[in-house]
Amino acid sequence: MGCMSIAAHVWGSQVLGIIPTAIAEGNFVGKTVGEELRVPTMQDKIWKMIDNSDAFIVLPSSIGTLEENFQIVFWAQLNIHHKPIGLLNVDGFFNKLVSFLD
Repeated sequence: MGCMSIAAHVWGSQVLGIIPTAIAEGNFVGKTVGEELRVPTMQDKIWKMIDNSDAFIVLPSSIGTLEENFQIVFWAQLNIHHKPIGLLNVDGFFNKLVSFLD
């Protein structure tokens, strides 16, 4: 996430890092570019992501990213939001997941 946010920031995009307090205080976060918003919980992070995003692109990453993706997809199914969601399937990273979901 850090590389993507830095690249976006360098090329003039608005960058907002939404970080749960426990993660920020646990030193799991690198240098922040753009604006940083700390929230109490992961649930609050998802709400703020929905409030501040036009769309979602899921990049190859960790289990936390998958958890956030599934929550965003589920909330779309519940009509909580109507924003586009995409998987950036670099080198087939998500192939097995997509196959499982089919």
